[in-house]
Amino acid sequence: MQNNDRDVLLRVEHLCQYFKMEGGELKAVDDVSFDIRRGEVLGLVGESGCGKTTTGRSIIKLYDITSGNIYFKGVRISAGTRSYRDRIRQAQSEYKEAAAALEQQAKNGEIDHAAQAERLARLRAQRDETVAAQRRLIREAQHDQKNSDRMYRARQVERIEREYAPKLAAAQGEALAALNAEYKDALRKARKARLVTQIQMIFQDPIASLDPRMTVREIISEGLIIQGERDRKAINERVYEMLELVGLVREHAGRYPHEFSGGQRQRIGVARSIIMRPDLIIADEPVSALDVSIQAQVINLLNDLRERFGLTILFIAHDLSVVKYFSDRIGVMYYGKMVELASSDELFRNPLHPYTRSLLSAIPLPDPIYEKSRRRIIYNPLAEHDYTTDKPSFREIKPGHFVQCNDAEYEKYLSILK
Repeated sequence: MQNNDRDVLLRVEHLCQYFKMEGGELKAVDDVSFDIRRGEVLGLVGESGCGKTTTGRSIIKLYDITSGNIYFKGVRISAGTRSYRDRIRQAQSEYKEAAAALEQQAKNGEIDHAAQAERLARLRAQRDETVAAQRRLIREAQHDQKNSDRMYRARQVERIEREYAPKLAAAQGEALAALNAEYKDALRKARKARLVTQIQMIFQDPIASLDPRMTVREIISEGLIIQGERDRKAINERVYEMLELVGLVREHAGRYPHEFSGGQRQRIGVARSIIMRPDLIIADEPVSALDVSIQAQVINLLNDLRERFGLTILFIAHDLSVVKYFSDRIGVMYYGKMVELASSDELFRNPLHPYTRSLLSAIPLPDPIYEKSRRRIIYNPLAEHDYTTDKPSFREIKPGHFVQCNDAEYEKYLSILK
């Protein structure tokens, strides 16, 4: 299934990620939708446990998503079938209830058996139509998820054949032999390519994400080797290039992760992600375990890499001031849901959701006079919202500014922005 918006690199639609636990299930991410345009930085903020990291890990396919769809470069790379199966169960349950009600009406003499049979046949047809439609969606989702890499490889092979055809036709002698070898090597790598490798992740804890038994050279080059690169000299040159790009030196390639500081280990994680030349990087709190000066260095490094390679970044963090500096748009998450999404300037200028206002009130400023009088806004969802009858949904209050709200809150937010 294709997504035709060319400016959108990643689109997440109604993502749900549930985990089984004793006595029920944990809704780590519940009906989250957003998109990221090419070259953009989208910041995800929220308290610990709100689902930011789970969202990132679901995008990179470390989890099989429960329901929803994830599109990358217009191709559906992940699809959950829970919502389709729930609709099948709901249709079957509604049919049983309606059939039982008709049976009772017939016993009471309210309708005759002919009318009962006619209505029952109509209800059965509606149920079968719903079940067939949902099963078709399940098959499409499973097909897209299974074949996304195969379709990507086919496009890569087609691109390489189209690129090399005129070159091979024009070359002669030794040049033709060398070009033919290069062409075959490119085809071999293309046939091993996977679309998801165009998404790379920088993990929160660098020491936990770096194998202590591997040297830095082996860690950084692992992705290239998996993708079919065989030239050891070319691999080493790429590794040295990445090390120098992130502010390290060639001599570091032979060392092990425990021989580096926290900031240096995070730079190794950055080098490991960008060596694959990805289109999208998911940076999962890359500066949370670092001191302020090292945080600034890593953020500046990511900014430089973004400008140099045209990277698109999903930036996950707790520090709103860092997110504002680095991100074009900001999404605020609370208990697995996206409660507000807007551009950085708009979110800081017009925070609408009470939880967003609570987060902004917690940002300290280097002003002792202001800090003495600063009042922290405490978010209490039970006091702030009444969703007993009027259920909330994610709505666009103004162009580009989305908030989780019900009808009454929607009108209230519109009046605030007037």
